[in-house]
Amino acid sequence: MTTFDWIQLSLFLVILLALVKPLGAYMAGVYEGTIAFLCHLENILYRLAGIDPAHEMDWKAYTIAVLLFNAIGFLFVYLMLRLQDLLPLNPQGLASVPPALSFNTAVSFVSNTNWQAYSGETTMSYLSQMLALGTQNFLSASTGMAVLIALIRGLSASPHFLESENRGTKGGLGNFYVDLTRSTLYILLPLSLILALVLVSQGTVQTFAAYRQTGLLQPAADSANQTIAQGPAASQIAIKQLGTNGGGFFNVNSAHPFENPTPLSNFLEMLAILLIPAALTYTYGKMVGDTRQGWAILTAMTMVFVLVLGLGLWAEFQGNPHLASLGIDQSAGNLEGKEVRFGVANSVLWAISTTAASNGSVNSMHASYTPLGGLAPMWLIQLGEIIYGGVGSGLYGMLAFVIVAVFVAGLMVGRTPEYLGKKIEVFEMKMASLMILIPVLTVLFGTAIAVSVEAGRSSVLNPGAHGFSEILYAFSSAGNNNGSAFAGLNTNTDFYNFALGIAMLIARYWLIIPVLAMAGSLAAKKKVPVSAGTLPTHTPLFIFWLIGVIIIVGALSFLPALALGPIVEALL
Repeated sequence: MTTFDWIQLSLFLVILLALVKPLGAYMAGVYEGTIAFLCHLENILYRLAGIDPAHEMDWKAYTIAVLLFNAIGFLFVYLMLRLQDLLPLNPQGLASVPPALSFNTAVSFVSNTNWQAYSGETTMSYLSQMLALGTQNFLSASTGMAVLIALIRGLSASPHFLESENRGTKGGLGNFYVDLTRSTLYILLPLSLILALVLVSQGTVQTFAAYRQTGLLQPAADSANQTIAQGPAASQIAIKQLGTNGGGFFNVNSAHPFENPTPLSNFLEMLAILLIPAALTYTYGKMVGDTRQGWAILTAMTMVFVLVLGLGLWAEFQGNPHLASLGIDQSAGNLEGKEVRFGVANSVLWAISTTAASNGSVNSMHASYTPLGGLAPMWLIQLGEIIYGGVGSGLYGMLAFVIVAVFVAGLMVGRTPEYLGKKIEVFEMKMASLMILIPVLTVLFGTAIAVSVEAGRSSVLNPGAHGFSEILYAFSSAGNNNGSAFAGLNTNTDFYNFALGIAMLIARYWLIIPVLAMAGSLAAKKKVPVSAGTLPTHTPLFIFWLIGVIIIVGALSFLPALALGPIVEALL
């Protein structure tokens, strides 16, 4: 690594952490009702939708609202893709999307996964990209943020912006539609507008014009022209990063010069991936009345992030020994599958950032990484998208690990575990265990089925351990709502469209239900006073304990599977 590489990596972390407090405090104000500069527009939206913002929901009503709203979103996207050829803003005359692919894509974007088994420029019309996929980029991100805020209210005894008699007695968690509206109106839309304008200034394309034909500098035998795809990309790229959605307007995603044209656009898009998930830790601390709790969680996240980033950088800067044996210079590291304009350092930083968050966009091809270099982003996904995780979903996933850590620590000293003054009992542990185990089982069972049937094996383009890694990565990505792909696996088949679609549904909604059930249980509990036996959850000791729990659970869950893929490939 060069001095410039070190400067870029350090600058990225410094700016990210510097923005945590101001953005986190702003978001806390949004959810607590002290920041509402668009209150007239907000109230108009409530009247149009027939929503009473003062009506508070218990956890069951909140869950039903989440599931119903997302089901409607799924049907809307599915129907739009199936009817694409009949709708306007389709200058290329693209056909309707096949049923299996429409199902997979609709599930993918509604669940905040943005897994793509298609090439955007040859499959999706401008209207489909904007109205179907772009809209869900906002709404799926807002859904995750709303569910997190409901859990925070369950943990917190302090009043929130909806003063309700249900608070702390009947388990009131707020109103899903209010949380959804505020997340979109005050947080995602303004940030996306700013980022989109900056990206356009850097050269990211934003147009309704049809694709263009241009002559080749060196005409090929079969053609002297090249088709240049374009479209309204900048607006979708901004929200895909800020909402930790991922997915590319173009097939090669953020390696495409029309999506990611300059070093500045690359830096800002990477920053956008982690910005909101990191800042939500401060929002959490602010809303529970103890910012130390948020800083402790952010510290644990950052330490794991830096650890895995170090592994990825070390592996990729070692170079590829097979290429070295052919006389190819590897002094700059393994550049296979990477954009030379970004280099190894920025490619690895993006790979680790996008898999730490529930993002999935890529600016390099992970299948071309060295075995241990590819293991690093894969294992981050398998941890459950908690470092820093998706917007909302990352923090509520991390809080499941916090509750497990508190519970185990309480058993060690023979006391009833407490967290933020709320007793952690059997029901909370069951819900936290479901949140941790459901993605693990989804990934492992999905991978096992895929390698056991011909429909799964026939899509593998590389033999042996690397081929197994491709399948394991695909189900890890779908089973944890990440969306990035290892590449080298043909997933646009009926088997993979339905199998990965089901995995995405399970990973998103079977986790939201126990999150809200736990929130309702905690909201109904009275706070107990701090005593000499209360475990402090903001100290360095607890931070290291939490990291230990995360690593142990991750290793026990996936080490055997990783040993069959990237680890054995590295040894060979």
